[in-house]
Amino acid sequence: MTQRTSRGRETAVLVGVQTPDTTPAELRDGLDELELLTDTAGADTAARVTQNLPRVHGATFIGKGKVEELRRTVEKHGADLVVFDDDLSPVQVRNLEKALKSEETNVKLVDRSGLILDIFASRARSAQAKTQVELAQLQYLRSRLTRAWTHLERQKGGIGMRGPGETQIETDRRLIGNRIAVLKDQLEKIDRQRTTQRKGRAEQTRVALVGYTNAGKSTLMNALADADVFAEDRLFATLDATTRQIALDTNKPVLLADTVGFIRKLPHSLVESFKSTLDEVREADVLLHVVDVTHPNAEDHIRVVRETLAELEAEDKPTLMVFNKVDALDDAGLLDQLQSAHDHAVFVSAARGIGLDELRARTLALVEADYVDRVALLPVSKPKARSHVHSVAEVLDETFGFAEDAYDATAPPVPVVRLRFRASTKNAPDLDRMLASYGSLRWQEPAADVSGDGAAEVASLADDPDA
Repeated sequence: MTQRTSRGRETAVLVGVQTPDTTPAELRDGLDELELLTDTAGADTAARVTQNLPRVHGATFIGKGKVEELRRTVEKHGADLVVFDDDLSPVQVRNLEKALKSEETNVKLVDRSGLILDIFASRARSAQAKTQVELAQLQYLRSRLTRAWTHLERQKGGIGMRGPGETQIETDRRLIGNRIAVLKDQLEKIDRQRTTQRKGRAEQTRVALVGYTNAGKSTLMNALADADVFAEDRLFATLDATTRQIALDTNKPVLLADTVGFIRKLPHSLVESFKSTLDEVREADVLLHVVDVTHPNAEDHIRVVRETLAELEAEDKPTLMVFNKVDALDDAGLLDQLQSAHDHAVFVSAARGIGLDELRARTLALVEADYVDRVALLPVSKPKARSHVHSVAEVLDETFGFAEDAYDATAPPVPVVRLRFRASTKNAPDLDRMLASYGSLRWQEPAADVSGDGAAEVASLADDPDA
């Protein structure tokens, strides 16, 4: 008989296989993470079944004897769920379900991708996230049909939909294909809306938090932005990209985006479905790679994140390593090792506010790495142009005086302000277009015997252009 835990949760048996490409430690770590994923999905792990194989079996993934052992383990614990740490083919799923089914149990079979998709479905809150997850689920399940999708007929009219000679599986597959087309169209519309929103923020520098799931990105976001982004000590607490403006220094705001966490063996369908969300990573100017310093597999998590960034074509962006949760680290020697291995990293505790000032300073240094010093002359009668430079650049110095028109020697001198500023190269095209209108102005050096009264007069004009 199927048994439930005292909390009414399902009971699961985990299955992992060690092949020549996998070490015993990697198998153990993978199952540890799978247990966390299972817990996040709402089930308690009752047992683990492992096998060492030269290669997986095409029919059942694990060997025939191990399948029988798995069946006995399921019956012993009254398990509701069997979770494989690898993806299974449709044939393997069907054969395993047949082998595990008995009068005593009606166990469900889930592979790693299916489990992650289930978690994403339970965590999706916004319309965009729900659409993305549904699309990924349908793409994953399309090849695993077992007459389970006839309810989709209601969305397309039901009776009269089936073509001549179609089997039920073919009908279901066509209905799912139609639904996938609808979802892709919806996501394209959302993507266009997001693109329009990002264009409106194009002048601002964008910083994205990336990292393995549960590394503390949302907690760090809350600490830096004084925000209330949902944060929980659980895998995939955040699915939607959240953006907040923060000030790295006086008059130096940036847009900080919290993004969905990465994980080992992240289903490709999820990466594709979450394209519009992950565009926050692709289009960021700087990445903050957040790492849980207390996790025993921190280095492996770093590798997984870097591989995912490479898949997103974002691996070459300026990146700052941020080791989080230093307050919970018991081994000071490990901290010394990480500092030696990552000499440009920052060590913080987002929960307790440790190291955040250094993080802001180091992030600002990365943001300003591509800044270029420039000089511009603007008529004092154009206060909006002057204000625009202040809004997109760091103004270092302002000097008031006069300029002559290089193209018209007969024109009287023009009261101007000479701005010396530093600006990002991303803002260069916009600044060039604005400053092109005043490109003919040439600074007029004051005569040696002239007092500073003229400059003071120009400065007063800048304060009151109508004077």
